[in-house]
Amino acid sequence: MGKNKNIYFASDAHFGLSGPDESLPRERLFLKWLESIRENAGEIYLLGDIFDFWFEYKRVVPRGYTRILGKIAEMTDSGITVHFFTGNHDLWVFDYLPGETGMIIHKDAYATELSGKKFYMAHGDGLNGKDLSYRILNRIFTSRTLQWLFARLHPNFAVWFGHKWSHTSRYSKELITPFKGEDEEEQMIFANRMLENEHFDYFVFGHRHIPLDLPLKNQTSRYINLGDWLWHFTYGVFDGEKMEIRKFGS
Repeated sequence: MGKNKNIYFASDAHFGLSGPDESLPRERLFLKWLESIRENAGEIYLLGDIFDFWFEYKRVVPRGYTRILGKIAEMTDSGITVHFFTGNHDLWVFDYLPGETGMIIHKDAYATELSGKKFYMAHGDGLNGKDLSYRILNRIFTSRTLQWLFARLHPNFAVWFGHKWSHTSRYSKELITPFKGEDEEEQMIFANRMLENEHFDYFVFGHRHIPLDLPLKNQTSRYINLGDWLWHFTYGVFDGEKMEIRKFGS
């Protein structure tokens, strides 16, 4: 991180959800946020589900998101490091995004040290290894055979089908499970379990769509959920000493 530069975090924009007419205003707002932090950003972490559906063909670029991708490419060209974590909605990232935008892609959890503070970051889905249905779905969607077969479909049908599948999610119905308490929240359970073996100052996740900043059981580490850009329009900022959740435009 550059001297006197902040580090920014965002997740769960689900661009493309409910079609371009409803998605475009949120994209424009996200662009305003990116432009507002540009001069003061050392690094940016996008923690998954930035797109509601994403699939990269070898020779075809699906339409949409031109403004977002162009702005990110502009920022990486200027020297700002941008990290992109694949989420459960946009895990089919191959070489197009990193090649065209310069983003660093993370398909797994990522642990790092920033200004002397230890961070553990992930999109935040599937942290409970005992969830059999999730493990089966994840195995299917990460199958190279399935990805090869899907790429054989005509893009007009494949992209339509992908968005149709994504729109069956609870987010399209505006259903968010309320905070269940630290002993019931999968992400907090996972973080507390990790702390038994290794200390981290911050656990930063997306996926839950609820902006949260809570102490963990050791009372020195914090659990951060970034919220979303569907209803909350929240993001995280770390100034080198502390991290907090902010709402864009407030």
